[in-house]
Amino acid sequence: MNAPPTFESFLLFEGEKKITIQKDTKVPNAAIFTIKKEDHTLGNLLRTQLFKDPQVIFAGYKVPHPLEHYFVLRVQTTSDYSPQEAFQNAITDLISEVSLLDEQFRDGVKDKQEGDL
Repeated sequence: MNAPPTFESFLLFEGEKKITIQKDTKVPNAAIFTIKKEDHTLGNLLRTQLFKDPQVIFAGYKVPHPLEHYFVLRVQTTSDYSPQEAFQNAITDLISEVSLLDEQFRDGVKDKQEGDL
């Protein structure tokens, strides 16, 4: 079969970086982030979170090939805000939202268990 071994889909090998950043030379104030060992799940989350930022002009991602485990995220921002800063803020906001969701879920489970007693 042509597919790579399944364990390769989530392991970073020695010296391999998770995220690489390139300046986009075609568009002003834009960058291209390549995120390895991830797929549409994180790509769509990041894109959606970036769109919530009013200083982000464009955010889009693609998975170049289904057998290669990475996606490419392109971000363009206003001139006074860097794409790297927007990317970091989006990740920080996502972590906060997931933590809040986890806390609410745990509280709901705890309330449900106490109600069953």
